[in-house]
Amino acid sequence: MLKAILKNIATDRECITTSQAAEQSGLSKVYLARLLREETLEGFQLARDWFIYTDSLEHFLATPRKSGPKGPIKKERSDEKSRGMATHSRVSW
Repeated sequence: MLKAILKNIATDRECITTSQAAEQSGLSKVYLARLLREETLEGFQLARDWFIYTDSLEHFLATPRKSGPKGPIKKERSDEKSRGMATHSRVSW
């Protein structure tokens, strides 16, 4: 079983833990683990610990990406507001 686990680990590549990668990159350990599960970052998992190949992390950090929420924030239309059809209704108790 150990051979099966170790055959997927590239011994010629340097790797670091998610804690070390979080310190270096400013990204959270949870986010890095998600990137590993989604195979956006290359690495491997031993027991509960993830290890990230440093070249994969460097490539990811060098790639421009957007920050913030996905998609546009919808605004109320002014004519709906004036007619009392606002999307947010107030409940009085």
